[in-house]
Amino acid sequence: MPSAYLTGTKTFWSILLVIFLRYLLLASVAFFLYYVLKKKTWRFKKIQRSFPLQRDYFREFGYSVMTTFVFAGVGYVMFLSPVVQYTKVYFKLGEYGVAYFVASILLIIVLHDTYFYWMHRLMHHKVVFRMAHRVHHLSTNPSPWAAMAFHPVEAVIEAGILVIVPFLFPIHPLAIGIFLLFMMIYNVYGHLGYELYPKGFSKNLIGRWVNTSVNHNMHHQFFSGNYGLYFLFWDRIMGTIHPTYDQQFDDVKSR
Repeated sequence: MPSAYLTGTKTFWSILLVIFLRYLLLASVAFFLYYVLKKKTWRFKKIQRSFPLQRDYFREFGYSVMTTFVFAGVGYVMFLSPVVQYTKVYFKLGEYGVAYFVASILLIIVLHDTYFYWMHRLMHHKVVFRMAHRVHHLSTNPSPWAAMAFHPVEAVIEAGILVIVPFLFPIHPLAIGIFLLFMMIYNVYGHLGYELYPKGFSKNLIGRWVNTSVNHNMHHQFFSGNYGLYFLFWDRIMGTIHPTYDQQFDDVKSR
């Protein structure tokens, strides 16, 4: 067996392990704190008062594990295979400087939010929804384990941002890694079932443009509206914010 193949195989499994452990650690901590340790004490704060069934947790975890394989495959092809020579990926941090490195992370986050909003709306087309997105919406009362619970077809589309970015502007693999960590943290928070931002946040100057756990939880409840990921710019501009969002946010934070 060629050494290059062995090296590539080991690298793929290394990427897979990093993605899986990142998901497992963040989801486990959130689940243990809110769904085990403080389940009774903080129950009144839960966005939806009920808790998912045990089979829901297993389903969410199972699909999330499948998603790690898709993400690892896309990451390997785009950053560690011969494809990389056709992209703008660079490997020396000093080549563009620290300021650009930080700016590139922020740019990816903004681009991903735009990509996610329009991709997410496409996912709600009845044909695409039945084929793929329905799996994620089986979690009408999501838990932290739902952060990566996608049908394989949706997982491929979700990973599309990792295909687009390397062709748009110079990007360092470490910047991608930091972005993916941020994405996972926000995905776990979005599916947490509890709101961490303070009362009145959804209406203040900054908060009205930032996505919240209440906002995304409502999307899982009602299946329409609230399509954003990190921000609410597109939802506000396109009029897709659920009409009772601000009231729901205040109701949850007033308990």
